[in-house]
Amino acid sequence: MTTFIAVLYIISFALFIYGLMGLTGPRTAVRGNWIAAVGMGIAVIATLLTPGMSNWLLIALGVAIGVVVGVPSARKVKMTAMPQMVALFNGVGGGAVALIAWVEFRTTDGYAHEPAYVAIASLFAAIVGSISFWGSNIAFGKLQELISGRPITLGKLQQPVNALVLIAAVVLAVVIATGGDAELLMIGLLVAAGVLGVVVVLPIGGADMPVVISLLNALTGLSAAAMGLALDNTALIVAGMIVGASGSILTNLMAKAMNRSIPAIVAGGFGGGTAVASSGSGEVRPVRSTSASDTAIQMAYANKVVVVPGYGMAVAQAQHVVREMAKLLEAKGITVAYAIHPVAGRMPGHMNVLLAEADVPYEQLKEMDEINSEFAQTDVALVIGANDVTNPAAETDPGSPIYGMPILKVNHSRSVIVLKRSMSSGFAGIDNELFYDAKTSMLFGDAKSSVGEIVEELKAL
Repeated sequence: MTTFIAVLYIISFALFIYGLMGLTGPRTAVRGNWIAAVGMGIAVIATLLTPGMSNWLLIALGVAIGVVVGVPSARKVKMTAMPQMVALFNGVGGGAVALIAWVEFRTTDGYAHEPAYVAIASLFAAIVGSISFWGSNIAFGKLQELISGRPITLGKLQQPVNALVLIAAVVLAVVIATGGDAELLMIGLLVAAGVLGVVVVLPIGGADMPVVISLLNALTGLSAAAMGLALDNTALIVAGMIVGASGSILTNLMAKAMNRSIPAIVAGGFGGGTAVASSGSGEVRPVRSTSASDTAIQMAYANKVVVVPGYGMAVAQAQHVVREMAKLLEAKGITVAYAIHPVAGRMPGHMNVLLAEADVPYEQLKEMDEINSEFAQTDVALVIGANDVTNPAAETDPGSPIYGMPILKVNHSRSVIVLKRSMSSGFAGIDNELFYDAKTSMLFGDAKSSVGEIVEELKAL
């Protein structure tokens, strides 16, 4: 039986890795998810076959509750709310690891007679899992707008409080590892780690949320791997390390895409406010408005159109009508491409997922580094709900909070049309200098309705 279980684990690991490879592109992502899910199913079966497994009624109850809650939630969630669900489900994973560490503490009488590595790994998992759970819940609250997207800080006390809570968690872990077996010590550790998760994520603004989600995901993976080491469970170790490693790499890539360091983000990010569309002196600045008919005419006589999607497109669920518009343009012999910024939307790959859902050809999705050199040859750049990722202030204003962040250089296009509901700011809470550019026209209204009107005008031409 031991050999059989080991073989099942090896098969599941192979499926995890193969499934992860499928997630590198929209065309293979669904298949990759299914492959990884099959691998997880095999790993669960192998774990249930472990000698000494008992409490089958509780296990069956837990599985049933998970299915009843998870499946309907995943099926009903809108694509715009997917970042919130990712944050929430990731937090549940971290919370589960923290609870397992607590159970391990209780069943071993405070790790009495356990090797030192078991206690250390379990306590590490408890701290990181609790941080991930509570931090993910705060991220969920911000994304769901249950909590203000603005950075919520303690001012000058923020970093001292963070350090104090971290020290408290570590001290409690050391006391437990050196023989402390009072359950209040473990409860205190979990509470301290939970408070740390809350106070670290609250000061982070909306603009940094994609990086935060990725970072918390990596932490959950690392905590699972540590718990697997404590329990001598190979599945947890391998799966946790895969999640931890991939999440860490993605976090680093996302931070680089924003030209920011991960410590700077954790120390308190920018963004989340609502600024008035005015100059620093308080003077209202003029913008040029346009109409759906003028936009359609302008694009119909273009050679190349680049669509720049952002969170506004996601909120309006406009991806399908955008695809319809692109087909009409392509039928007229116009080249259409989509410019994808790494942190557009509220989670890594948000725009890619939305456009793939609308059957946009993968080869038309251009990453920032690839498309930026093409804007100079672009006749019309159609910006749909994107804000901070197109703001020229990131390159021209050293005093801007987003200065140095790589952007999509839509201002290099011959003409720019921005679709927005209003002149409100993006997550960074600052004016977008692109709106006041002489080449920019603003088409105000709901993105889906505005693009729908453009589609009707294109059909009439």
